[in-house]
Amino acid sequence: QAQVLADELGQLKGSVMKAGQMLAMFGDYFMPHEAVQVLSQLQDNTPPVAWRLVQPQLRASVGAAALNELDIDEIPIAAASLGQAHRARRKRDGLELVVKIQYPGVADAIDSDIKTLSRLLIASRLTPKNLALTPIFSEVREMLTRECDYLQEASYTETFAQRLAGDSRYVVPKVLREYSGARVLTTTFERGYSVNDPEVKALSQARRDRLGSSFVELFLTEFFRWGLVQTDPHFGNYRLRLDESGHDQLVLLDFGATRRFSRRFIHDYSLIVSGALDEDHARIRKGSEAIGLIGADFPKASLDAFAAMCERIVEPFEPRRAPEALRTAAGNYRFGASELPMRVSQIAARNALTLSFRLPPREIVFLHRRLGGVFIALASLAAELNLRTTLDAALADAAAQQNDAD
Repeated sequence: QAQVLADELGQLKGSVMKAGQMLAMFGDYFMPHEAVQVLSQLQDNTPPVAWRLVQPQLRASVGAAALNELDIDEIPIAAASLGQAHRARRKRDGLELVVKIQYPGVADAIDSDIKTLSRLLIASRLTPKNLALTPIFSEVREMLTRECDYLQEASYTETFAQRLAGDSRYVVPKVLREYSGARVLTTTFERGYSVNDPEVKALSQARRDRLGSSFVELFLTEFFRWGLVQTDPHFGNYRLRLDESGHDQLVLLDFGATRRFSRRFIHDYSLIVSGALDEDHARIRKGSEAIGLIGADFPKASLDAFAAMCERIVEPFEPRRAPEALRTAAGNYRFGASELPMRVSQIAARNALTLSFRLPPREIVFLHRRLGGVFIALASLAAELNLRTTLDAALADAAAQQNDAD
């Protein structure tokens, strides 16, 4: 049934396909594991739309006069479920650009596409009969609306560029507002390698470790310090710019999935993290109840199992508690050998945690989506790091900001 659902979605374009991918994010909490696996395989790289169909959208958003200033390659460099990207060059100075064009009608079809997905999911019989799907689809609808708002994405791109301007480890494209609109986003073209490219795999351990640190420190800064997180971990949103001198950089792309987190949520989540680091079950429970992850009637046995899972999740930040095979002689954590997501899933399955859990707050879903992506990036880099001091500093900054707010 899961494969039938995925096949149906795979034949569709626009927000139905994207909504199916987003549904997989929530699926772990209410769908069979097999169904989540199949939905997670939905790829966000679909055949491109012909130029004659997207060009009117571009002209309507930007205007004929502005378009005349650009040479645009009609063959896209990337195509996804909501839109496609084209290389371009500004005629007067040769500036290299990327023009992202949303498919015509995608934003207007979100409501009808959500209804289509809802009907397909109900027909598949993959969800519990007593599960209220309306809140889940409301969340997916909001996510799609956000990702279709290119003006908001432009603002977030500029915000990240401003906040990271003083840190040479990161590169954020510049937005060109004169060639952008509600359905078109134009930025500078930024070169770089994929995390999985052979050139990256061939880097020295020291250079891969520095790149890994950049991934982690960016995530910790976004969440604990800014409360502003780009939650889509897809490798296509990152490029690595390599420099022979060893000053490699992380290029950040696509801020459509950026979300804000309240200082209160960050404080309560910090209780779970610090409690897991210190093996303090009472603190873990306090933070988990505060964010609505568990209820006050959560059984002690389930809490102990949940705490064990939390302690396993923070393993990379406390290498001394990791299995010996995952520690280097210097006490660093071997991300390339950890298989942490699989081991955490085994703990959850062994203790039947989902029987006592409620559907988690959406903040948890998005935050862990990005955190999982960070761990995967570090595993791909085969990074070897000791991150406890880095995490402690982020937690301290979060606590200081909460004290100021209080």
